[in-house]
Amino acid sequence: MSSFEVTGGNRLKGEIVPQGAKNEALQILSAVVLTAGQVIISNIPDILDVNLLIELLAEMGVKVERISADTYTFQADQIDAGYLASAEFRKKSGRLRGSVMLAGPMLARFKKAYIPKPGGDKIGRRRLDTHIIGFQQLGARYAYDETLGCFTLETEQLKGCYMLLDEPSVTGTANIIMAAVLAEGITTIYNAACEPYIQQLCKMLNSMGAKISGEGSNLLHIEGVAELKGTTHRLLPDMIEIGSFIGLAAMTQSEITIKNAGVQHLGIIPEKFRQLGIQFNISRDDIYIPAQDNYEVQTYLDGGILTISDHPWPGFTPDLLSIVLVVATQAIGSVLIHQKMFESRLFFVDKLIDMGAQIILCDPHRATVIGLGRKYNLRGITMSSPDIRAGQALLIAALSAEGKSTIQNIEQIDRGYQRIDERLRNLGADIRRIN
Repeated sequence: MSSFEVTGGNRLKGEIVPQGAKNEALQILSAVVLTAGQVIISNIPDILDVNLLIELLAEMGVKVERISADTYTFQADQIDAGYLASAEFRKKSGRLRGSVMLAGPMLARFKKAYIPKPGGDKIGRRRLDTHIIGFQQLGARYAYDETLGCFTLETEQLKGCYMLLDEPSVTGTANIIMAAVLAEGITTIYNAACEPYIQQLCKMLNSMGAKISGEGSNLLHIEGVAELKGTTHRLLPDMIEIGSFIGLAAMTQSEITIKNAGVQHLGIIPEKFRQLGIQFNISRDDIYIPAQDNYEVQTYLDGGILTISDHPWPGFTPDLLSIVLVVATQAIGSVLIHQKMFESRLFFVDKLIDMGAQIILCDPHRATVIGLGRKYNLRGITMSSPDIRAGQALLIAALSAEGKSTIQNIEQIDRGYQRIDERLRNLGADIRRIN
């Protein structure tokens, strides 16, 4: 197990380029199974979760070739459909929740799929009902093997239908879209997720010959086609990493420019950081954050305390609430953080309290942060990273704290952030990896 040793208090300076979007990559990589043609994907982040999915694809029989640091070719013309039923697949996919998105493409093209009990972050219950019910409505049958902890899905032929999703699940929507593109007839999905990554998936599938309309809305229409062809696709910059860098600059009083940030796809994210009092300028596709001594939280027009909560797109993404919470600890003013979706995602605040932050954990979903306005600096401690986003938030806290911090279990951070220690050192951070 590896750790980061961080000495905080340095002001950082320079330019940083965000990696390709992790959450988009998991969907796009799963979609290569839908065609026997060659698919070229660029801006792929070199992170554990994505690399594990690429390994899974290769073991399924997909021909994988890395042609540059961030670009791969994939060709799924000799798939071993039975591999997904193997103990080896169950073991490996148990470390990666994104493997569930192989089910839709496999069911559509090979009429059979398996969904092992998914792994990933321990951030609370993340049910598969939306996926399974969507496949059922398209005409698939499913059974659950309690001994193996695995769902089996089968169909003679998927058929289009109307469905109203119980929740606008991003992975559920992606999985159902990938199943529906090869179904007979027309599929209408209402209450669909409409995140930029879903829009990107639809864009890629349409370039492969799919017929999808309604991208960017919660009402999708999909006219099934007989087969798809190969294509070329480039992933968006990772909006979660971009938000992390904005928060990092504010916490460490640093001057940072985020290059090629994909600003048009960030939605409400910049506004939420402005509500915390963080100043920045957007020039074309770059975000410049000047060094700020202090930042003051806005209040509502009636003087009420600011509440920042997660909500399906175009609302604020839950993946950035951990970052916002940490940044609020050194703001002037108070913020209520309301994490609606996952009941275990705020449990990392005990580490921040040990560092000197003033936070009241109201319940598993809400925390009140009383900003210190830098009156008292955070202090370095030894802590462990519980999940990807909390791990990055703790790293930001450590970089702003007085003294030395040790962050253990950094494999969680590596799952979502590409060579983060190396890239932060290039900005002047005092961070080293201990194996």
